[in-house]
Amino acid sequence: MTTQRDPRLLYGADIRKRILDDVARDIDRLAKSRRVGRLVSVGIGDIEEIAVYIRGQARAAAVVGLPFDEQHWPAGLTQDECKRRLVEMNDDPDVLGVILQRPVPAHINVRSLQSAIHPLKDVEGMNPASIGNIVYNQMALAPCTAAASVEMIRATGMKIGGMEVVVVGHSEIVGKPVAFMLMAEGATVTVCHHMTRSVAAHTRRADVVLVAVGVPGLLTADMVKPGAAVIDIGINQITDADGKSRIVGDADTMAVADVASWTTPVPGGVGPVTVSMLMRNAAVAFEKQIDLGWI
Repeated sequence: MTTQRDPRLLYGADIRKRILDDVARDIDRLAKSRRVGRLVSVGIGDIEEIAVYIRGQARAAAVVGLPFDEQHWPAGLTQDECKRRLVEMNDDPDVLGVILQRPVPAHINVRSLQSAIHPLKDVEGMNPASIGNIVYNQMALAPCTAAASVEMIRATGMKIGGMEVVVVGHSEIVGKPVAFMLMAEGATVTVCHHMTRSVAAHTRRADVVLVAVGVPGLLTADMVKPGAAVIDIGINQITDADGKSRIVGDADTMAVADVASWTTPVPGGVGPVTVSMLMRNAAVAFEKQIDLGWI
């Protein structure tokens, strides 16, 4: 039986399918001239809490025709040893791309490891060089969640150029990259954070609000302009009064959906599209590595 969709919500499933179909065609075309390398998922230490995300990545890789190699490294590995292994993958032509799963053990600096992955093998788009190139609108591999958020806005049919956008949250993974990506497309972007005096004063005038701070229910209906689009990037686990846990976003979804024209649900909104952007980055990396003579 098919689950009925709420017409007020903007789901990611159809967008995900469209992107994966395009990527599968690209991989098939490229594979006619070169052997397809594998995507390597690197989890360090206990990865039980992110196992569901890794399975989702593996399924998406299978859909587009990419081999997926899941590696679990011991929690006690030193940072230097982790970096050595990653650099080794940079030099391996059979490795198309590397996915560094987070979180990592406390003694490891995740930024240092991300920097060790070559920008054209960092299919998550999190190498500092990849992030920095966004400023110059010279993206090769875009940060996946930020890119997925932009895809969700495009899916509304709204013209990004000239629109007022408010990004609530200024993380290096989502908030800052998505702000620069939207500015590159002509949007007027305001970024709010923990020191912003009145977040609501900004969000109420926005055509699009993106929220990614990790606070359940932060964005309420009275903070949204009627007819706006709300892209909820937050992922939070909460426990209901009956003791059951569930995943929610940063917006009060159903209340906001009564005001906004488009609201992304959590789960089922940005998340599925993020995985498809990971696969799109892998296809881009494949083509660029061919162009450079790596494979």
